[in-house]
Amino acid sequence: MATSPAAQSRRASADTAPPALSAGLISARLDRLPATRTVWTLVVLLSLGFFFELYDLLYSGYVAPGLVRSGILTPATNGFFGMTGVASFIASLFAGLFIGTVACGWLADRFGRRAVFTYSLLWYTAANVVMAFQETATGLNCWRFMAGVGIGVELVTIGTYISELAPKHIRGRAFACEQAVGFMAVPVVAFLAYLLVPRAPFGIDGWRWVVVIGAHGALFVWWIRRRLPESPRWLAQKGRLDEADRVMSALEAQVEREYGKPLPPPAEPEPVRDVEDTQGGAFARMWQPPYGKRATMMIIFNVFQTVGFYGFANWVPTLLVKQGITVTSSLMYSSIIAIAAPIGPMIGLAIADKIERKTAIVAMAAANIVCGLLFSQSSNAAFLIAMGVGLTLSSNIMSYSFHAYQAELFPTSIRARAVGFVYSWSRFSAIFTSFIIAGVLKGFGTTGVFVFIALAMLIVMAAIGLMGPRTRDMALEKISH
Repeated sequence: MATSPAAQSRRASADTAPPALSAGLISARLDRLPATRTVWTLVVLLSLGFFFELYDLLYSGYVAPGLVRSGILTPATNGFFGMTGVASFIASLFAGLFIGTVACGWLADRFGRRAVFTYSLLWYTAANVVMAFQETATGLNCWRFMAGVGIGVELVTIGTYISELAPKHIRGRAFACEQAVGFMAVPVVAFLAYLLVPRAPFGIDGWRWVVVIGAHGALFVWWIRRRLPESPRWLAQKGRLDEADRVMSALEAQVEREYGKPLPPPAEPEPVRDVEDTQGGAFARMWQPPYGKRATMMIIFNVFQTVGFYGFANWVPTLLVKQGITVTSSLMYSSIIAIAAPIGPMIGLAIADKIERKTAIVAMAAANIVCGLLFSQSSNAAFLIAMGVGLTLSSNIMSYSFHAYQAELFPTSIRARAVGFVYSWSRFSAIFTSFIIAGVLKGFGTTGVFVFIALAMLIVMAAIGLMGPRTRDMALEKISH
C-alpha cells in the first residue's frame, strides 16, 4: 500500500520504517490528540449546526398557541388522526423525521459526513421558509413534514460526525458541548415565542416570525462548511487513506502548534473489523453479533425515551394551560423553564467523561419520573417552574448521553445507517405519541400524561440498565469488537 508524502518524510528521518497507513492507524492518531483549541473549534462548529436544528425541532410547542389563534389549527383533535389539530402539526414533523432517519441515514455513509451535513441543513431551512407562508392546515403540515425529512438526516449526520472527529478521551464532553450549544436554541425560541406569538408585528402573525427567524441558519452554513474537514475515519474506511492522512497531518500540525510540544505517540492501532461493503449487505451486518443486541436495545430505548422527552418539551405550554395558567403566562413560564435547557449539557462538560454513559441515562430517566409526577400534582407557579426545570435538566443530560452512546455502538462503515435506523424509532414513536398524549390529556388530565411518561421511562431504565455495554474512554474500534 502506497504511503503519503508525510509518511515518506518520516521514514527518511528514521532508521526504522513507520507503520503502513491503515484505518486503525488513522483512528489511533486521532484518538491521541490533546484537546486543544482546534479540536474544540471543530466540535463547536458542528454544535452551531445543531443549534439551528434544535431551534427548528423544538419550536412546535411554542408556536402552537399562535397557530390556534390564527385559526389554522384547533387545540383538540377530531379523531385519532385528525389533521386540523395541534397534534397533527407535531405528528407531521415526526413523520418527516422518521423518513429522514430511517430512509436517508445511509447518505452520510455513502457521500460523506461533510456534504450531507451541509445540504440537509439547507433543505430544512428552505422548507421552513415555505411553511411560514402557509394559510391552511394541509399546507402547514405538508411543509412541516418536508422540513422534518431534512432535520432527520441532519440529526444522524451530526452525531456520527462528532463521534468520529472527537478523540476518545473527550467524546462524552464533545457531545455535551454539542447539546449545550444546541439547547441554547430552547430559551431563544421560547423567548421569541413569548414576545411574538401573542402579537402580529407589521400585521404578520407572530408564529410566522418565529419560524422565519430560525431559517437564518442557512446564512451560516457555508462559513461552517469551509472550516470543517471530512471525517478521517470515514475517508480511511472508504479506502481513501492518502486523503485521510492529509486531513490528519494538517490537524496534527495545528494541534501540535497549540500544544507547544511534540504530540504523544499513537497507541497500538486497534484492528478495524469492518471493511467497505460493496455487496449492499450493510443492513444485514447491523444484526450480526454484537450489533444485533445493541440495535434491539436502542430501538426499545428510542421508542420510549421519546415519550418523556418530547411529551414534555412539545406540550409544556399546553400542560401549563391545563393546570389553570393563562396562555400568555404559560408562554412566560415556558420561557423561564427553557432557560435550563443548556444547563444540563453544561453540567456534562464537567462530568460526561467521568461517568459511564449507560449509568447517566438510567439515573436521568429516574429523575424524569420523579419531577414529572410532582409537576402533575401542583398549580403553584414557583413549584411548577422548579419541577419543569428538573424535567428539562434530566431530559437534556439524558439526551447528550444517549446521542454519544448510540453513535459509539456501531462500526464506522455502517455508523450513520445504523444510528439512523435505531433513532428513527424515536421519530416513529413520536408520530403516535402526539395523538396519545392529546387523548390522555383530554381524558385524564396532566396527571394521566405524567403517569404515561413515567411508565415509558421505566422501560428506558430496564433496556439500557440490563442490556447496555460500557463505552467510556474506549476507542470506537474497540467498542466495535
